[in-house]
Amino acid sequence: MDGPDIVSVKRERSVSNSEAGVIKIKRSQTPDDIMSAILKEENRKRAKQHVSHGCHLVEGKMKHGMEDCLVATCKKIDGHDLGLYAIFDGHSGRDVAQYLHDHLFHNILNQADFWRSPKEAVRRAYEETDKDILENVVGSRGGSTAVTAIVIDGEKVVVANVGDSRAVVCRNGEAKQVSVDHEALKERKMVESKGGFVSHKPGNVPRVDGQLAMTRAFGDGRLKAHITSRPDIAIEMIDEQTEFIVLASDGVWHVMSNEEAVDCIRGMKDGGEAAKELINQALSRGSKDDISCVVVLFQD
Repeated sequence: MDGPDIVSVKRERSVSNSEAGVIKIKRSQTPDDIMSAILKEENRKRAKQHVSHGCHLVEGKMKHGMEDCLVATCKKIDGHDLGLYAIFDGHSGRDVAQYLHDHLFHNILNQADFWRSPKEAVRRAYEETDKDILENVVGSRGGSTAVTAIVIDGEKVVVANVGDSRAVVCRNGEAKQVSVDHEALKERKMVESKGGFVSHKPGNVPRVDGQLAMTRAFGDGRLKAHITSRPDIAIEMIDEQTEFIVLASDGVWHVMSNEEAVDCIRGMKDGGEAAKELINQALSRGSKDDISCVVVLFQD
């Protein structure tokens, strides 16, 4: 039963929304406030109705076997609809990437403060998972990048990453990178503050201590004193202009810009086909590394 200061407003069914619903508002609200509340609820329902995904991966030509893993799945937890998506690009073996595939999302969602403080929960889970990897999975060699995206109720997405796997949002046709490429030159000061160095030999990419091309990664025990597994984290709201998100390993981004990747698949209605098309384009441009890709669609 509504209280003396609350009134219920019933929404009728519409073509785009098969469910009628009730919105509770304060009696003191103006007609403009009421209309704003109704439109906000309609947008929320609309966003939840049109989330789908697809993925694809191919082994490269580097003769070290497939080292990538990916996640693309949906779950319902505590009454929330979650989409869980990730790319894990392993190096010096697949063990770390496989461990992340099996455990990272479990560790994130088991954080007690995930719902109220998702950034802190994700950051803590990344660092705790890295500790587990260093103690129980690999020794001095072997590591992995990670880019993870958690879509919550079709309303927002929590993106985190370490390394150079990337997440790009397409909003109204425009590409927006929501992850951070952790390259050695960009974070030279951080590396040097930890006692490491960045070398740049002719014909090669800059590397931490002459070895690793990124400053943040899971594993890599031999370099851990000079790098970190602390992720960059962003929260993006999903609205009617949000078309899709691409997660992909560096096998795509070494040969395609964010804008080229978005233009390549914009308008495609199937996430799996979009992921395949993006990878085929990367291969046609000479990419030789393992390539993994997830595409999450937010519109018909």
